[in-house]
Amino acid sequence: MYRTIYLNVVVSMCAAALCHMLLCLSPSAMAADRTGDEFLAGYIAAILERDLDWERDSYNLKVVNGVATITVYTDDPMRHETADKQLRTVDGLQGIMFVVKTADADKPGALSRFMGITGEGEAFPTGDLFPPLIADPKQPQFFVSFNHFKSAGVRYTMASVGFGETFGMYRFFGSREGDGLQLNVEGALFAQFNMDTPSYDLINADYIIGIPATYQVGDHSLRLRMYHQSSHLGDEFLQSVNPPERVNLSYEAIDLIYSCEWRGWRVYVGGEYLIHKEPEDLKPMSAHWGFEYRGSRPLVGSGRPIAGVDLKSFEEHSWDICGLEEF
Repeated sequence: MYRTIYLNVVVSMCAAALCHMLLCLSPSAMAADRTGDEFLAGYIAAILERDLDWERDSYNLKVVNGVATITVYTDDPMRHETADKQLRTVDGLQGIMFVVKTADADKPGALSRFMGITGEGEAFPTGDLFPPLIADPKQPQFFVSFNHFKSAGVRYTMASVGFGETFGMYRFFGSREGDGLQLNVEGALFAQFNMDTPSYDLINADYIIGIPATYQVGDHSLRLRMYHQSSHLGDEFLQSVNPPERVNLSYEAIDLIYSCEWRGWRVYVGGEYLIHKEPEDLKPMSAHWGFEYRGSRPLVGSGRPIAGVDLKSFEEHSWDICGLEEF
């Protein structure tokens, strides 16, 4: 008796699970997975370019909550009517709206088409198109680090802190999601402290303000930046037993960094040139390169492994290489 009841329960549970699987695999459930905004955008683009022979840079497409907004740069009612008639048959499409922009200022020019930039943009965007360099000690970001410092026979433990941020001013959208050109403003303060002294003497503070332009297409990105830096030695450091000779260090520089990402890895290379400097006898050129790794799988909880090595070589120091590692 008990065995029969048990078998009936098992059979009922299996039947319920089978019904659930059939429902999940039903055409209506499968169709529901094929009506997302990203799927609709790709499907509509394929119809416009493959079936209707639209040029890729002749329109801009956005799909939000199933409603497609197609921005075109030529007022052609017959062409739009043909596209509207064919797109109305797409499952899951809730509506279609055509926006005509005939002004030359809104139409991508030759340079914009070459760079993959559309006529659309956004003021005060979130984030940046050039990912921050995680191991660069002069990257405007918030951090605290401890390093063992050695110079001219002097050894001590140094704490470095950074307070900085990059603010997006305007972004020109690219023809693909995530691509584009962005103008920014950045500011930062970097300070170093001698942790082997009783009062943790302030060694130096660097102040930076800059105007970077960043560009991204696919896995490739660029940062072109003009910035000003002024450096100031700490009072206690100047009053030490062997005080250094005080130099008023201030300059404006332009730098360019190119980076490429591949499967969690990133390599970058670039250089810098001082366009105005004090003291005047500073040599103006430097090279900058490094690599990074950002893991995709969590190690402990939701934490992911990251690592970076940043290297710089200055003409002022006879191109000797100095670097910093971050883990």
